[in-house]
Amino acid sequence: MNWRIPLADLDFGPEEEAAVLDVLRRRWLTMGAVTEQFEAAFATLVGVPHALAVTNCTAALHLAGAALGWQPGDEVIVPSLTFVATVNAVRYTGATPIFADVSSLDDFSLSPDDIAAKITPRTRAIIVMHYGGYACDMARINELVQQHGLDVIEDAAHAPAASLDGRALGTWGTVGCYSFFSNKNMTTGEGGMLVTTDAAVAEKLRLLRSHGMTTLTWDRHRGHAFSYDVVAPGYNYRIDEMRAALGCVQLNKLAANNERRRMLDRVYVESLRSAVPDLTLPYQNHPGVSACHVRPILLPPTADRQLFMERLKERGIQTSIHYPPVHKFHYYRALMNGNTPLLPLTEEIARREVTLPLYPAMTPSDIELVVAAVAEALS
Repeated sequence: MNWRIPLADLDFGPEEEAAVLDVLRRRWLTMGAVTEQFEAAFATLVGVPHALAVTNCTAALHLAGAALGWQPGDEVIVPSLTFVATVNAVRYTGATPIFADVSSLDDFSLSPDDIAAKITPRTRAIIVMHYGGYACDMARINELVQQHGLDVIEDAAHAPAASLDGRALGTWGTVGCYSFFSNKNMTTGEGGMLVTTDAAVAEKLRLLRSHGMTTLTWDRHRGHAFSYDVVAPGYNYRIDEMRAALGCVQLNKLAANNERRRMLDRVYVESLRSAVPDLTLPYQNHPGVSACHVRPILLPPTADRQLFMERLKERGIQTSIHYPPVHKFHYYRALMNGNTPLLPLTEEIARREVTLPLYPAMTPSDIELVVAAVAEALS
């Protein structure tokens, strides 16, 4: 469909084309020098010593659990209001996801109180997801982590260059995982990044990323090695040089584009508050500096969401839902064998949430069109 205002759009131009062409002309396409450049730039951006580019954020989440040794019998506390990859990655290791509720209808992050209630002797870790690029309550969550000797994995797919108390989201836990999917704040089409301050964890991640091999093809190409050993049953989760080149260019645009998103989101909130007072607008006064990946709204409890979204579609405005709750999916219902967790806030949000278009190329006039359509659709 040719949307008048799509949900998201790319900020691609001649710089991205030139970067990819440069890689093609160099004739080294697998993970190499450009990937190393991308990793170094990302590590500097978030302020960590170790960053490893991977093929996508799902791979990053899986590698994090594998490097930390999750296995059958372990439990990992997770959100249900997230993309299913957050939870699937736990299952890849054989561990059991334990769903916790969110904080409130204004804050879709994991509730520290519900996390505390779900910790058992089998709990190994907590995966937090910084919904929409807004920070979870990392201070309280880290108190629980220290008290119980757990790891925290940050799903920062929505939050590149977002921060809390001057510290980048993705760097508060043991490992941070980022996504560069095509609708994200910066994109390589598919792609992801792992960050950590722990050198031992970084070495495990590096080995597992590429078949558990002690040297890479790039090392041998440069004459740094002639053979290799395999010390773990790793995976092929490498990124390629074309996507790394896109990442280098996109990284240079990230700060300005995030600032643009924040400005547009302020326009949204002010306009929606005035035009449609019955809406709930989460994250109006949230701590930290958000990446403003999405603008969620909660429709009035009696509104027909499908009809609402159809009415915006008729006007050429694309909307979405973030997210269908993971614990309601058939696979996870079967896995829990009828022991459905009580997540009343998650389920209420999942029933009423709609995501409005938000991307740097939007204008305040575009937002006024969306707001007018929202008001008309609910009238």
